[in-house]
Amino acid sequence: MRKGLNPNKDKTGEINYLHQVIIPIYIPHQKDYFEESLQVLKICIKSLLCSSRPYTFISLVSNGSCREVEEYILELYKEGKVQEIIVSANIGKYNSIIKAVSGHNIPLVTISDADVFFKENWQEETYKIFQNIKKVGVVGLIPQFLSYQSHSENLLFDYSFSSKLKFANVKEPQALAEFYESIGWKPNYPKERLKFTLYLNNGGFEAIVGSGHVVVTYRRELIQDLAQFNPFKMGGDSEEILDEAAPKKGYYRFTTPKNMAFHLGNKLDNKFFDKMNRRNSFTSKEESFPDIPAFIYPRFNWSYFLKRKLIQMILKSHKLRMLYLKKLGMPEAARKSF
Repeated sequence: MRKGLNPNKDKTGEINYLHQVIIPIYIPHQKDYFEESLQVLKICIKSLLCSSRPYTFISLVSNGSCREVEEYILELYKEGKVQEIIVSANIGKYNSIIKAVSGHNIPLVTISDADVFFKENWQEETYKIFQNIKKVGVVGLIPQFLSYQSHSENLLFDYSFSSKLKFANVKEPQALAEFYESIGWKPNYPKERLKFTLYLNNGGFEAIVGSGHVVVTYRRELIQDLAQFNPFKMGGDSEEILDEAAPKKGYYRFTTPKNMAFHLGNKLDNKFFDKMNRRNSFTSKEESFPDIPAFIYPRFNWSYFLKRKLIQMILKSHKLRMLYLKKLGMPEAARKSF
């Protein structure tokens, strides 16, 4: 039987958090490929805790991880260092993200792999892009090659005749090279890709066009309406769904001009960590959440499909792409590498 009235009935809660960070974790054991993954995860979480502002809500999702991982994240929760932990069988990265987003109404959502080192001021650099450029939906922290060719057709179309869209020098070529080393690439790619990248310049403020998906911040409205289930544990169309969420609703994808996070991979590199520690002396700062302009998107963005087809046609044609790159200020000697 029930006696009395539940004291929480009909009450509403205050929103104390303004930025959510979601990290899906899949470390099923500590051998072979995953031998050092728990140590990498601890470095990832430590860097996030040191660099995040007080209004950050951290969600850790154990997606079929081993007992040691679950004990570690449970201890973080008990100590009040993270705000949410979710423990489940291996349901896949996409479904883990959907679980963590559900039940919250936090304006910005950062989705990160579990092997990322967050640099100091990564949030501030993210916010600057949202504040300074119209229709921003996604901001990544790690510059990558050819990011303008991935799900940025709407931006390329909209700025086709604008002087704001130009190729210019990569800010941190060494960090760019280190990212590709971290994912196992041999350095046999065209070296011009370490020199140039495509920027949108808005009144002197620059952002790299396009984004990867290792660590990315989304406006909440981009992911709250996504399908609630995806059958793939990894890959398939699960990453594509997240990547195309922004342009489908008329938003743009960008990356910070400087490297604001490092991809660590599954193996520890002591020399690399020493270098990062010297660069990052974290200090706690009380800063208010910035005013990020809203953008009202159409329910059905019919122009997205037309823009995508036209820009893809240009990029797939060698002659048209060379003319397009010339118009965007790419030096002739480097065009064939883009």
